[in-house]
Amino acid sequence: MKLVLVRHGQSIWNKENLFTGWTDVDLTEEGWQEATQAGELLRNEGFDFDGCYTSYLKRAVHTLDAILTELDRVWLPVEKAWELNERHYGALQGLNKAETAQIYGEDQVKIWRRSYDVKPPLLDIDDVRCPRIQEQYRNVQSIDLPLGESLEDTIARVVPYYCDVILPQMQEGKRIIIVAHGNSLRALVKYLDKMSPEEIVEVNIPTGIPLIYDLSADGDVLKKGYLGDPKALKAKLEQIAAQGKVAPPK
Repeated sequence: MKLVLVRHGQSIWNKENLFTGWTDVDLTEEGWQEATQAGELLRNEGFDFDGCYTSYLKRAVHTLDAILTELDRVWLPVEKAWELNERHYGALQGLNKAETAQIYGEDQVKIWRRSYDVKPPLLDIDDVRCPRIQEQYRNVQSIDLPLGESLEDTIARVVPYYCDVILPQMQEGKRIIIVAHGNSLRALVKYLDKMSPEEIVEVNIPTGIPLIYDLSADGDVLKKGYLGDPKALKAKLEQIAAQGKVAPPK
């Protein structure tokens, strides 16, 4: 079985180095290009799909749209699931990562961004950023919607959805693509690769580069790898790693 994972292309808040989380920002022009290039990579390698999964957030939805356009597969069924949303960054959402590092220190920001079980400062229930009062989550039980999440919390919603909904589809022979977010995909990577909490802390997922898993019938990993230019992959990973560092003086 093959499983394709793609992190959405660069979003407006990625470009501005802001904590995004569940904030529903769209792709930049570069992000659209990354999404289109992801589709080109998959087309050139002969990939085809039977089913597609993405989050409720438009940066992931539009990335999937661009990929399916490149593959001439816009007619494929698409399942949108809030369980595949990015990690909820709570009250950090909208703050600049470098400026936050300047105030709280790079170590604290790294803990908030990359730790396993530490939550960010939580939102108040009446905050306009709270998903419990946002229209797109009107059909989701309020108790299920977070005010802020650790990676551990994100795993607790992503992995059951994968195991209960997506894996059975692949075991029936369907070819699946998941277009989601840095942390929801890190949740899947931790599960698939059987990584420890300490190992996943150092893992980053680049925007717009397909990650291909070959899985056994039981869902165990046989091999994995990114498509595309290794130099481009390395540059994107270095850029992500630098996001939480204090900005150099101008």
